[in-house]
Amino acid sequence: MHGDVADDSSWALDPEDDAQPSVEMVGRQLKLWRTAAGLRAADFANLMGYSEGLIYKIEQGVRIPRPEYLAKADRILNAGGKIAGMRDDVEKARYPKRVRDLKRWEDEAVELGSYENHNLSGLLQTGEHMRALYEMRRPAWSTDEVDRLVAARMARWSIFERTPAPALTFVQEEVTIRRPLGGRMVHRQQLERLLEVGRLRNVEIQVMPTDREDHAGMGGQIEVMKFADGGAVGHSPNQFGTRPVSDPKVIRILELRYGIIRSQALTPRESLAFIEKVLGET
Repeated sequence: MHGDVADDSSWALDPEDDAQPSVEMVGRQLKLWRTAAGLRAADFANLMGYSEGLIYKIEQGVRIPRPEYLAKADRILNAGGKIAGMRDDVEKARYPKRVRDLKRWEDEAVELGSYENHNLSGLLQTGEHMRALYEMRRPAWSTDEVDRLVAARMARWSIFERTPAPALTFVQEEVTIRRPLGGRMVHRQQLERLLEVGRLRNVEIQVMPTDREDHAGMGGQIEVMKFADGGAVGHSPNQFGTRPVSDPKVIRILELRYGIIRSQALTPRESLAFIEKVLGET
């Protein structure tokens, strides 16, 4: 029998995720194809190279099959591409719902402003930095969950490739630039990434020096996204709760604070010079 390595070809699914019906539908289809081929779950597991338990979990919609699982099942069951073609049905559930919602807003935003006082903005992080950050969590997250979260955050990089390009501004506390999370090489790559992104014409990165005597961002993280229809979504967990907000009164407050924060930080040109200096010292 194969061990838990089988889970390397699937993702866990949050039972409250609104993508669950799609995952359950794919599981039912897989079971129909398997039984039509006259295979018991144990026989199919041996052919697939995964545990029997995983076969049942995927067929029951408890776990999300990865594309490589669907492709292999398609070959073994001679499905002619019908099983492999279901990857789009489970792609939605690959990432946590909160990340899917965030990416949807980012895909539609014409402006995005982000202030971070503890971590680098997820949009600015390298894959290695993300992984180091997630692997530091305590209690420790499983490798499966870390892989899933890293993939979800990397998928958001598509915002830098959009046409027309949205206006993106970031303000980072100095400590988030200096802290060598993941070690020296990961830190250097991260600083190089900041310089690369910061030189894009539609992106401005600013650094908030630690020695500032006046600081409008002491209330913590702020993010505001504006859309072409005039709408906006804001997020400031320490000030207005963990859920994104669209109340115009709250948006005005966040915009006010973010504008003052930008005025108190180093200019974009000064900030790139600062990052280059830190890179030279690393």
